Amino acid sequence: MILGQEIIYNFAMFISKIMDYQNLSDEQFKRRFGVYKQTDRKMVESVKSVEADSNSPSKRGPKPKLSIEEQVLVTLEYWR
Repeated sequence: MILGQEIIYNFAMFISKIMDYQNLSDEQFKRRFGVYKQTDRKMVESVKSVEADSNSPSKRGPKPKLSIEEQVLVTLEYWR
């Protein structure tokens, strides 16, 4: 499982460092990830609200290396 996590982490680093996705136009963003920026923002808000509702005081495991925004983008890129 460590290999899979390493691949995802490296891919996310590629997205955040090489491809500055925040500076893409709406059309370029859609071409790259398959959704518009506005849709991406709504998806991130939904994930954050679900995560906030399910947050318990005894959280287990390590902290994620990727932000929620990056997790959504990695998922969209994978599905694309």
